[in-house]
Amino acid sequence: MDEEYDVVVLGTGLKECILSGLLSVNGLKVLHMDRNDYYGGESTSLNLIQLWKKFRGSDKPPAHLGSSRDYNVDMIPKFIMANGALVRVLIHTDVTKYLYFKAVDGSFVYNKGKVHKVPATDMEALKSPLMGIFEKRRARKFFIYVQDYDENDPKTHEGLDLTRVTTRELIAKYGLDDNTVDFIGHALALHRDDRYLNEPALDTVKRMKLYAESLARFQGGSPYIYPLYGLGELPQAFARLSAVYGGTYMLNKPECKVEFDEEGKVCGVTSEGETVKCKKVVCDPSYLPNKVRKVGKVARAICIMSHPIPNTNDSHSVQVILPQKQLGRKSDMYLFCCSYSHNVAPKGKFIAFVSTDAESDQPEVELKPGLDLLGPVDEIFYDVHDRYEPVNEPSLDNCFITTSYDATTHFESTVIDVLNMYSMITGKVLDLNVDLSAASAAEE
Repeated sequence: MDEEYDVVVLGTGLKECILSGLLSVNGLKVLHMDRNDYYGGESTSLNLIQLWKKFRGSDKPPAHLGSSRDYNVDMIPKFIMANGALVRVLIHTDVTKYLYFKAVDGSFVYNKGKVHKVPATDMEALKSPLMGIFEKRRARKFFIYVQDYDENDPKTHEGLDLTRVTTRELIAKYGLDDNTVDFIGHALALHRDDRYLNEPALDTVKRMKLYAESLARFQGGSPYIYPLYGLGELPQAFARLSAVYGGTYMLNKPECKVEFDEEGKVCGVTSEGETVKCKKVVCDPSYLPNKVRKVGKVARAICIMSHPIPNTNDSHSVQVILPQKQLGRKSDMYLFCCSYSHNVAPKGKFIAFVSTDAESDQPEVELKPGLDLLGPVDEIFYDVHDRYEPVNEPSLDNCFITTSYDATTHFESTVIDVLNMYSMITGKVLDLNVDLSAASAAEE
């Protein structure tokens, strides 16, 4: 291991794998190591026996749940926006040739105690039971403004400069009530709290357009896609990609101690008594615990069920967002459900997740509003993760540390972190103008 690499990547979580792939494609010599003997780190995918070992301490799951290897249970489940940044990154690296995607059936929002389909276009707004008749008309006008809005064509701006007008001011112009604002902000624009209301409206309008364009892409009931066999496929696809570009992957490397020179800059990584030289290190927070701080916790329930989530049109894959205001919380709650239609469970079985930023030490109590929407469950597991973010200065130590995964059940926040890190490491901005049709394997 006495070679020298441009970058050593530690941990094979999703963010690390995407970065490793992007850096390899960019022509850097990359060594990728993980202390575990499996891919994925925190964002790994478990079969039934592994799930039982992790949460029940035994390797004998009940026989009635079916074959262990028919299960691919993602520990950090997230859907992918069909036209979103992650798909563009996947196409940019050409890793899509190793993956098969399938559209997700449904996108729903919790409002006044009920689950409703998220209306994404002016026509859907007119049909939605979320709003009364007059509110529907106002919402329809707003949706048409958003659909027609083109950043480069001032005629579509109706005299508003969305880089200065706040979201709150834009919404006030259309007279929408708080209830409508709630589902637009949280279920369409996918904001995680209400800070966006006082920020420039352009970001929210762009997020709404992304949702509508993604929805139109596969003519499904949602704007999301998901890989067959779950997200565990992604790290492995990136490992294959990296190999094509001369990168090296090593699993089961204990310790992985980062070495620094007298100036405090990274100079190598040691494992099993051997040191490999490098100029930069990319890693998840667990490899450099003294350069990160804890910023919160995610509480998650993982449920095995024998039916789809009620009131979601029998969707075999679905996301339901529960906006914070509806629950009297400081952060949103998310429901995610997938099933045998995406090959993540045996026939007739469904995997549902409920997740949120923990505000207490009792996940069972906190997650109850989401769990109550699931109906009967066969098995339930609770998981609480600490969330970390880096506090180091990468320009001084050449350590590039990813932020822990949040509670969202979609990838938009994750991929922003990756793109920012890519720019910090390479000094380049990744060009995401790609041919989106390259990821159309989602068709049956």
